[in-house]
Amino acid sequence: MFKLKYTLPAILLLIGALIYFFGSQPEEKIVRVDMSIREEVRVPEPRPAITYAYLPQYSHRVSYLRHSKLIDYLSRESGFTIRQVFPDTFEEHRRMVKDGEIDISFSNPMTYVSIAKSGARAFARIIEPSGSPTFRGQIITRKDNRAITRLKDCIGKTWIAVDPLSAGGYLFPLGLFLEHGIKESDFKEISFAPGPGGKQEKAVLAVYAGKYDFASIREGTLNVVRDKINIDKIRVVAETEPFPGWVYAARKGLSDKVVNKIKYCMFRMSMDNPEEAAILYQAGMRGIIPAQDSDYDTVRKLTEELGLNIDYGQ
Repeated sequence: MFKLKYTLPAILLLIGALIYFFGSQPEEKIVRVDMSIREEVRVPEPRPAITYAYLPQYSHRVSYLRHSKLIDYLSRESGFTIRQVFPDTFEEHRRMVKDGEIDISFSNPMTYVSIAKSGARAFARIIEPSGSPTFRGQIITRKDNRAITRLKDCIGKTWIAVDPLSAGGYLFPLGLFLEHGIKESDFKEISFAPGPGGKQEKAVLAVYAGKYDFASIREGTLNVVRDKINIDKIRVVAETEPFPGWVYAARKGLSDKVVNKIKYCMFRMSMDNPEEAAILYQAGMRGIIPAQDSDYDTVRKLTEELGLNIDYGQ
């Protein structure tokens, strides 16, 4: 009797709540959709971009950080949309220029004389951080490696280079060895930095870690890696003669209007302008000056002396 006394009111209260809730809801209107009526939605096409690539001597992160502000500046000043792309290897960079996937190439001289065979043409080159329009290759070892104090001491030792077609990181030093009567067969081992990008850094780090007796790198690399290692523990054994600096080249078929506008924006940059000086400094240069294909004839002469036939696919 006690249970019925309290259960019955509870049931009646629940029934009343349900009636109130469902009975008070407004009648839902049915919306009929006419599927025969269609409206075409146009997705705006992205603005065509000029592609810009930095030969991957350093990691993609370093390549981006070095040139991002320069690309922003060139885009703003020229009115063109410029987009940086990131080939993984030197060979991929050359192929992409040949195939028209890279409009503006920033590369070393050896790579330039290769892409010039596909119709790319030099239009600008940089002034190095040293203030010179030329740069050198360097042969380095650990400072505590007393077995290597001069060039001839490299005979019979292990050598890590950047890439078979790296200018300062292999071919310039190879030419220096040959000038001194030292052949490739005179070394215990010649290896090249592995993986995509970052090859200059990897060559330095391999010597720093003691994995190889010496390395060949391009001038300026030690400053790039100073945040990763104590460069005071690295010694420069020798340097090559200077060669014309890194070069800007336009792919075959890129319009003169585009090239001339970009050249104009590049050449007017000055270290006297604080904003532009910061952009140039970040990019690892002190200025950009005019260049032409014949500036690199000395590099072509070196490739002949080395017995190289630099071309795509090699």
